[in-house]
Amino acid sequence: WSQVVSEAEKIVGYPTSFMSLRCLLSDELSNIAMQVRKLVGTKHPLLDTARGFVYDSRNNLQMRGLVVLLISKAAGPSTTELSFQHNMVSGIYSSQRSLAEITELIHTAFLVHRGIVNIGELKSCDGPLKDMQFGNKMAVLSGDFLLANACTSLAQLQNTKVVELISSAIGDLVQGIYYENSKSSEENCLTDDIGISRWKEQVFLSQGALLAKSCQAAMELAKHSTEIQDMAFQYGKHMSMSHKLHSDLQPFVKGSSSDTMAFSLNSAPAVFHQEFLGREAWIKQIRELQEAIRAGKGVTSAIDLCCCHGNRALAALEHFPPSEARDALANIVYAVTRFP
Repeated sequence: WSQVVSEAEKIVGYPTSFMSLRCLLSDELSNIAMQVRKLVGTKHPLLDTARGFVYDSRNNLQMRGLVVLLISKAAGPSTTELSFQHNMVSGIYSSQRSLAEITELIHTAFLVHRGIVNIGELKSCDGPLKDMQFGNKMAVLSGDFLLANACTSLAQLQNTKVVELISSAIGDLVQGIYYENSKSSEENCLTDDIGISRWKEQVFLSQGALLAKSCQAAMELAKHSTEIQDMAFQYGKHMSMSHKLHSDLQPFVKGSSSDTMAFSLNSAPAVFHQEFLGREAWIKQIRELQEAIRAGKGVTSAIDLCCCHGNRALAALEHFPPSEARDALANIVYAVTRFP
């Protein structure tokens, strides 16, 4: 994955780790960073989020902006925009680079917003109550600040359809996160009783909609046809679904870094396993769940679904002319659909 990202960054002209540099160097965000230091010594999740911006071991923090830049370069200018090629750098319009930054800012804002803890569920070892309350305020305000910057930059693109697309993606994110956080009131309910179809709907909202609609918006900025816009959307959607499935599968596939890696009870293998096993038996098996999933059909089914979404993303790419950028987009799919 690291090699794929590194090669892709060379194609688009600069490391995407600099994507949000203008915002990150602002006085306002520097002040936020200073305030976050007050949380050192507590277990507030905002600290982990901040560490992730400095060092992300999975190398996927800037993936969304990178894909937007790659799909922009892969498509190139449309026939109606040939007279404006002087505005392009490394085959990408300045407006498309701005869109990539906006996509990253929105994603980062929601990551920060997710770092809000339920004060009522805190333990004494988590940290002083006043510090945890302060951390929640910081998560809300700093996330709002990043989102406001993204919306301001979005308006400066002066394209109504792009504004509508990205605004709807923000709405999808909110809806997806709401689904993730809404839990049954039953005390013994260990996981949501959802099938794989519902799981895919929720993952698209919370993981895929932003990338899919950003890819489509990048095509709109270059005045590409509706067909190309739809293919860009399809690539973004299915690539992000494969990426999420690949992440869900890591605790269960051979060659993982740790046999005790944490996993979500609402991850794809767990949802498939629950469907095959039945709800009551699923609850009984909860304490030995990881081994049970490894032995069941959930892992193989999730791998098949991951590869299916990957193949659909690759099929969408066939509508773009051959280029280094298209090859890089294909390599990103290959990186998340290959398993030991």
